[in-house]
Amino acid sequence: MAKLWGGRFSGDTDPLMDAFNASIDVDIRLWEADIRGSIAYARALHRAGILTAEERDRLILGLERIWGEFAEGSFRLEPGDEDIHTAVERRLHELAGPLAGKLHTGRSRNDQVVTDTRLYLLDRMEVLADALNSLQEAIVRVAEEHLDVIMPGYTHLQRAQPLRFSHWLMSYFWAFQRDWERLDDLWRRVDIMPLGSAALAGTAIPIDRKALAADLGFADISPNSVDAVSDRDFILEFLAWAALLGTHISRLAEDLIIWSTAEFGFVTVAEAYSTGSSLMPQKRNPDALELLRAKAGRLQGNFTRLATTVKGLPSTYNKDLQEDKEPLFDTVDTLEMALPILERVIRTLQLHPERMREAITPDMLATDLAYYLVDKGVPFREAHHLVGRVVRRAEELGVSIDALPLDAFQAISPHFGPDVYRVFDPEQAVERRRVPGGTAREAVLDQIARAKRLLHAE
Repeated sequence: MAKLWGGRFSGDTDPLMDAFNASIDVDIRLWEADIRGSIAYARALHRAGILTAEERDRLILGLERIWGEFAEGSFRLEPGDEDIHTAVERRLHELAGPLAGKLHTGRSRNDQVVTDTRLYLLDRMEVLADALNSLQEAIVRVAEEHLDVIMPGYTHLQRAQPLRFSHWLMSYFWAFQRDWERLDDLWRRVDIMPLGSAALAGTAIPIDRKALAADLGFADISPNSVDAVSDRDFILEFLAWAALLGTHISRLAEDLIIWSTAEFGFVTVAEAYSTGSSLMPQKRNPDALELLRAKAGRLQGNFTRLATTVKGLPSTYNKDLQEDKEPLFDTVDTLEMALPILERVIRTLQLHPERMREAITPDMLATDLAYYLVDKGVPFREAHHLVGRVVRRAEELGVSIDALPLDAFQAISPHFGPDVYRVFDPEQAVERRRVPGGTAREAVLDQIARAKRLLHAE
């Protein structure tokens, strides 16, 4: 079959150029969206008076047969199939004869490809939203199961204050919730149909674009044909969203990698998500988490790749935009594996509460000691300074701050009384943080309940 665009050419294209120009190996995964769009377009051409009812039905019958061939894996690509649109049209010509040439009336590959891409992305966004929701459900479930596990909290990777493991884990629920909300917001900017924009100026065929959009399930149509064929903002925004989601995945993975080391021993990653060493028989490596951490760089790279490609393009369609699909498809594939893997790691994670509890040292309650003085009427800044002196004195004596004798406390401030030793109870320290968003049991239960309401609504 002659090239769709070959009428004005008198010679053959260099075979190397054919290979360089072809995108079929990448965009073949748009087959479902392409056929779906073509079936709807055949109906639109009939409504516009271009096709008879019999012609419409013959074309749709041929397209449905091609759909079946793709679905069962029997569709055969030919050397001239430079992209998915060419492949489908070539096969339709084999099935329906010259009538197949009518299907492209008023349509360009410029508006066709971006329509296909939007249809594809809407389908995959739904899958990713479900996967993200499942990950959030796993976080809530594990947090609820281990509500009373106390662990050290860290800043600068140094022991800071005690908190509930569930409170720490729920912090990632809220990060993923923001990701979910951003994806939900993005939906309306993807859910726009460009078909009918043709090459750049809009079609001269009286296509009912609103009816066509409804047929394809789009919420709205693009308002400007020039923008419609060149707009890849929706892909860039999706890739940016994925990069940020990948960052949250990576940070959670990093925490768990550190905590699964022998030096911490807070958690054990299930064998199903670990691997061994080819040399050291004793090793058990958290490779699932390490790969999740690495995928964040891949996702960020995909956004940067396309952003760099489009940043200097002139108006309307340029062939550079053919490069939009590889980063898009790779990002979708990466997240469709990463999200379920992380969910399963969380669900099967083994906790070691005794190791977490042992890692809580009395100096982590220094802030509570300052609050003790505040309750005695001491201004916080002064209390902070006095507790600093307590810490230094304990270091000088080589003891923990809860082992300082009372006279050592009172030598620093007369506000310290015999009841000072009550401060050094990690469980009570955790329970003092009763404010909404705090780590007290009641506060954590409240945020879990709020999270469940969000999941139910979604």
